[in-house]
Amino acid sequence: MTRHYCPICSYPLNTCLCNYVQPIQPQTQLVILQHPSEVEHKKNSVKVLSLVVPDTQVHVGETEVDFALLREQLSRCRRPIYLVYPSEQSVSVESQTIPADSVLLLIDGTWRKAFKILQLNPWLAQLPAVHLAECYASRYKIRKSSRSDSLSTLEASVYMLKALDADLDVSPLLNAFDAMVDMRIRAMPAQVRLRYQDRE
Repeated sequence: MTRHYCPICSYPLNTCLCNYVQPIQPQTQLVILQHPSEVEHKKNSVKVLSLVVPDTQVHVGETEVDFALLREQLSRCRRPIYLVYPSEQSVSVESQTIPADSVLLLIDGTWRKAFKILQLNPWLAQLPAVHLAECYASRYKIRKSSRSDSLSTLEASVYMLKALDADLDVSPLLNAFDAMVDMRIRAMPAQVRLRYQDRE
């Protein structure tokens, strides 16, 4: 059976997000390094992120060659650039003052795939790295993670944007994200749906 998609949000018509999308324009530039396996993933949060923050840049790849154009672009950038990735070298975004008009690079993929991208791109280690110090509870009930502190790329973006600009209203991002998650759960078979509802 042919599935019909919304020409605006690109989601199937029965899970169209258009009524939940309220675009915002943060001062911060979001740049996503997306693992190829995430592109067609039905539960991918970057798709929702890009609908609400249209200026979001998404670069798909794994290797330095894949991100060559991005590196060239960043080399000409006059704004502060930060890698969002928790490590021994990273510092909490809450412990310092970062300009709201900075550029944030986030890696979109499982922890294993994100780490692989990091290892294959040593140029990322040259950027100052930041992480979220506060423990945020994930709303991403439809995807499992091996780590209890895992956040989706959209959620990490939300809390990073808020840390850089306390006056920014990030509720449109969370509202669209929650709508996507709820619609995915409702579309599941009844027995499967019960398992996810038990996580609430």
